[in-house]
Amino acid sequence: MSSFDAGNGKTLPGLAPVAKQQGAYVGRLLKARIAGEFKTAPFRYRDLGTLAVIGRSRAVADFGWLRLTGFAAWLTWSLVHLMLLVDFRSRLMVYVNWSWAWFTYGRGARLVTRAGPADARRSENSPR
Repeated sequence: MSSFDAGNGKTLPGLAPVAKQQGAYVGRLLKARIAGEFKTAPFRYRDLGTLAVIGRSRAVADFGWLRLTGFAAWLTWSLVHLMLLVDFRSRLMVYVNWSWAWFTYGRGARLVTRAGPADARRSENSPR
């Protein structure tokens, strides 16, 4: 387990947004140190809110100033997650997969059904 004291006596949550902001901070810190700068501002976490899916078409969203539940929160969660994807093709594919799963009540399955050339080489080199 790990925790990070935010400087105000409270620890930061173990969530991806915290890690992303800390990673960006460390990147800026390393760049400054390489440039010979040693005075840097301390890390400050900016809480942009929390989103969580809790069921089919249901979620919770807490932005501090606005709290949503149910379908509205689920739509917000969907939009935020789609917009955080890198490119349009990724967004489109995720949207299509989500739509298919939502309309069919199904879940996608990715199965490996036969070994490809890379798997055959790997098994030849592995100890028996």
